[in-house]
Amino acid sequence: MTTTAASTASAETIVLSPSYNLPIAIVFLAVPLFFVQVWVSVATALFGFFLLVQAATLRLSFTETALDIERGQTLIRRFPYQDWQNWRIFWSPVPILFYFKEVNSIHFLPILFDPKALRACLDARCRLS
Repeated sequence: MTTTAASTASAETIVLSPSYNLPIAIVFLAVPLFFVQVWVSVATALFGFFLLVQAATLRLSFTETALDIERGQTLIRRFPYQDWQNWRIFWSPVPILFYFKEVNSIHFLPILFDPKALRACLDARCRLS
């Protein structure tokens, strides 16, 4: 987890470190599948490599007012906390999916980031009533 100072003295932006656990596990899952069904194995491996690239290039930033998804220095999407109704990290023993619901839409993100830091940021910044 990386912490950087934001524009105001009281606020800070937290950028989550990538986690390659899920993409690597999916790629390894493709190996035994090769002996069962070749095409399923290839599709699974390609999906794992796709997630690996996403983990290497995307960053989640928790600002004072919103969750930002960035690629390099480019902001892809901003999700203001005030629009959130609910959030959850699925399968606590091995977190694989992050879900959150906004007023007009729901979002599912694979856990491509440090799951402990993600939970800590969500608990601190997204207190829902």
